[in-house]
This record gives sequence, structure tokens and C-alpha cells, in this order.
Amino acid sequence: MTSIADKTDFSTSANDFIDEGRLHGLLDRKTDDAELRDVIAKSMAKEPLALEETAVLLAADALEQVEAIFDAARQLKRDVYGNRIVLFAPLYIGNECTNDCAYCAFRRSNKDVVRRTLDEAELRAQVEALEKMGHKRLILVFGEHPRYNAEFMAKCVHQVYATHVGHGAIRRVNINAAPLDHAGYRIVKEAGIGTYQIFQETYHHDTFAKVHGTNTRKGDYLWRLDGLARAMEAGCDDVGIGALFGLYDWRFEVLGLIAHGHHLQKHYNVGPHTLSFPRLRPAHGVKLDETYHVNDDEFKRLVAILRLSVPYAGLILTAREPPEIRREVMAFGVSQIDAGTRIELAGYTEGGSDQSMDREQFHIGDIRPLDEVMRDLLTDGYIPSFCTACYRLGRTGEHFMEFAIPGFIQNLCTPNALTTLCEYLVDYASPETRQAGQKRIHEELERLPDGKRKTELLDRLKRIEETEERDLYF
Repeated sequence: MTSIADKTDFSTSANDFIDEGRLHGLLDRKTDDAELRDVIAKSMAKEPLALEETAVLLAADALEQVEAIFDAARQLKRDVYGNRIVLFAPLYIGNECTNDCAYCAFRRSNKDVVRRTLDEAELRAQVEALEKMGHKRLILVFGEHPRYNAEFMAKCVHQVYATHVGHGAIRRVNINAAPLDHAGYRIVKEAGIGTYQIFQETYHHDTFAKVHGTNTRKGDYLWRLDGLARAMEAGCDDVGIGALFGLYDWRFEVLGLIAHGHHLQKHYNVGPHTLSFPRLRPAHGVKLDETYHVNDDEFKRLVAILRLSVPYAGLILTAREPPEIRREVMAFGVSQIDAGTRIELAGYTEGGSDQSMDREQFHIGDIRPLDEVMRDLLTDGYIPSFCTACYRLGRTGEHFMEFAIPGFIQNLCTPNALTTLCEYLVDYASPETRQAGQKRIHEELERLPDGKRKTELLDRLKRIEETEERDLYF
């Protein structure tokens, strides 16, 4: 195992910026109503919060204070993202792993889990199955293993983009994988990836060492913490951070995420594109430590607080959560969800109605088909979106923020959401979902002001409905 002292490929900004004493000190406080109002007002002005201001939200636990946070998060979500929800699907490529994470079914010491890496034909079959559902955005998930190097990831990305069925095509491939060196990130970036996602899992040093071990690649805290800084230096300007809630105090992990975002903003002029906040879930061969269990009320609070703290970052809510929690939490600021999710290796072609725990990383709470999720979103007043326009037009990193911060992004995203929704309705939807979707499109068109953009949008919707034209984006 290579030690930190032996590594020479850290980023230029590499340092352990998680000051535990400071973070714990910020949590040891109370919040009065006046302070809370000031912090919420700053959030509503779409300004990112300082650590001290996020701590004010975390300390607000009186019922009236929590409701004020929820109300503000709902409004800020509407102001920044409108009623859009972007959809994607995870695709597990392989679960070979050299790590021994205490919470993961794929840890190396678990001899009862089925090990598998998709070959080219199997990968193609999974992508075809996802395209036949209507998916346009995937995140490829890899274990940490020598065979899953940057060249292998890039090969998988190229194959996904090259696989088409009918009108089906994957337009954006994101990556969830181990940290790489600069050269590795350049290889996967050249393959055309969107976001590179690395979760620190926990920002608490002792807990990190406890659950990951010191004799594993993942046990190197600083190498992992610095992973996305290296990615940005190598040209990956869209990165995603995350913490696994339930390993340590949820309030500390929220501050860790915010501190991580501030570090990237300070050194690279743009923060993370997305934040993820999964909760611990049961996994095959895993005995969960529930010392820091995050209950549903705490989970709702942390999502709302993250939205207020980082107004323009995407918040990803995964199928770890059951449908009823997903429905409630989406209103507090979530902008992306996965749907039709199967996380067994080859689960999109071989999965039945039940989950195979010995073939998946953890048990998921929402295995509804994509069409059912789409219909529920439409019924709840959302616009399900498969848009990939910003990445493909270069509106990423700092350029994305230039569009997003003035609020212009909604003017681009709502039309793009409607065209991708129209594609889904024409090509894949059940009759019930098609009816609900057509109603939603009509209602959204009624809200749009007359003008050139609306005229262009109406023309593109008609072309999608009446011709073979697809992928018409602004």
C-alpha cells in the first residue's frame, strides 16, 4: 500500500481542509429567530452560505424554525430549478474491489456476494435495455480494482455512447468510481464523460479510518479528499461530492460537504455540480452500526439545509429511499433522481421483481419502473427531464454558473425539459403516462410568455410528435 508521503500526484491545492475542531465548535451553539431570518434571507437572495451560516440552520431545531427552513427550501427550489426533475439510471459495471468498507456488500472480505464484471456483450445488453425504457442519462459505477483503470472506464463510456436502439441513445455518461491521478482523469474526460463523482463517505477522520481500514486504497483519507481537485485540474469541470449519512453525526457531515464545496470554489472558481446524501441501507453480509442513524425527520432537514446552503448545486436523491420519502423530500430542493433502478450486476436484463441481495451493493427502497415514476412525477406537478444540453453545448463548470446565477438557466432548461419529455411520451410512455404528460406540457406552455423561444419550442414539439426528428435542444 502506497503511503501519502510516497504519492507525488496530489493537486496543487492538496491539504486536509476538514478542521474537526472548528466544525464541532460550530455545532455547539443555539440559533435565535433573528439569526435564522438573516441566514434564510441570504439563501433566498441565491447567495451560498458560509460554514457559520449553515451551522445556524443546523442548530435551528424548534418546530417553527424547522418549518421556516422547509418553506424557504421549497421556494428556493422553485426559484432556481422551477418544477423540473432530471432523471438518470445507475449502471454497475463491475463489483470486484480491493477495499473492505464495513458498510458495503462488495467489500473484499465478503465471500458470499456474487462477483462479476460485465463484458462487452453484457454491457451492450444493459444499455439497450435502459434505452428501451427511455433513459438518456447514465452513471457508470465501478468498484476500486486494478482492472477498472482509466482506460477500462473510457472503453466502457465509448461503448455506451455507441449503443443505440431505435430512437434510444445515451446522451450523457457520468462516472462514480475511485479517485484517479491526473493522467487517469484526462483519459476518462477525453471519452466524453459528464460528471465525475466521488463520495468521501464520511468527513470525520476517526470514523473514516474505522470503516475503511488503513490497509486499503480507500483508507487514504487525503488521497480521496483531494480526488476531485485533481479531476478539475485535469479538465473535469463537472464534479460531484457526497457523504454516506449514518456513519457519523449528520450535522457534521453537512458541514463537511459545505467545506468541501468551498475548497473547490476557492481554488477552481466553481463548486461541485452535484451533492449526494445517501443514507445507510441494509446490505448482504453487513451488520449495520446504528449509532448515528439518521431518521426521516433529520433526513428532511439535512436536504432542506443543503438546498439553502448551496442554491445552485444539483441535489441528487437516490432510490435508496422509498417512494413516500422521495416524494416528500423532492419538494425541499432535490433536482435529480434515479428511476427504474436496478443495482444488481446485469440487473436490467436479469433482474426479477425481487432484489437479489447477493448481487447488489445495498438494498434499495424504490424499484418502481421508470414509466410509473414518470407518471407519479407528472401527477405531482413536476416536469420529468432527460435534458443533457448544457454539457453538450459547453455550459459546464464556470460557464454553467454564468448561466445559472442570473437565473437564465430556467429559460433554457424548461424548454429542453419539455422536448425530452415529449420524446419520452411519443417513444416509450404507457397510455396513462402519455395522457398525464400531454396535460403537463399543455399547462407549461400556457405559463410560458409568448415570443421567439416559445414559437421555436412549439415547432420542435410538433416535429418530435410528427416526424423521426429527436434531440432538438436549446
